[in-house]
Amino acid sequence: MSQNHQNLRRTLLDLRAQQDSNQMRRGALLMRGRLFTWLNDYRSRLSASGHNQPLHIAAFWSLENEPDLGPLLAQWAELEHLHLSLPCVVKENSPLVFRPWDNSTPMKTAAFGVQEPDTDRVAPNPDIMLVPTLGFTRTGDRMGYGKGYYDRTLAHLKAQNHEVVSIGIAWAVGDLSSYDYTPADHDQPLHSVLTDKGWAVPAPTV
Repeated sequence: MSQNHQNLRRTLLDLRAQQDSNQMRRGALLMRGRLFTWLNDYRSRLSASGHNQPLHIAAFWSLENEPDLGPLLAQWAELEHLHLSLPCVVKENSPLVFRPWDNSTPMKTAAFGVQEPDTDRVAPNPDIMLVPTLGFTRTGDRMGYGKGYYDRTLAHLKAQNHEVVSIGIAWAVGDLSSYDYTPADHDQPLHSVLTDKGWAVPAPTV
């Protein structure tokens, strides 16, 4: 990891932590609404064009200062046509494993303080993946927390020829447009990025 990336990551973490808590709650609410509306529209467009509709959504359990997706996940989990999963670290420096989740799934605290489903079951590969995103560019480059798990996971799915729509979930203060930032060779770009200010990189329509 380059020193420039380490310094930039610390800067973005500080900016995120300095946000007003009420604005963060409101921003998270707006993001949940936009995701819900987009998925409904996306599924309808795919159905109208004769394509299969996405069934499996890999989300994430928000950490402190990340946008809270919890109420949206609970809402999606009640829908019979959607199946949710959450990421789990099962081996260091390996791709994430997604385990099924619904509102009755017991949880446990795992690596890095992340909440994971307390089960050994493995979910199918996701059709849509929501990716926690610290920093982003307007072309879909992502800066995470430096461990590389999501980059390895996206690369692994790509190597399997499995198509997944990847959506970065970020605060607008993570916009890297004004910074000297070059993604690393192993970094995997995202299809779209959603922030509290709207879609920084538009979500697919079909």
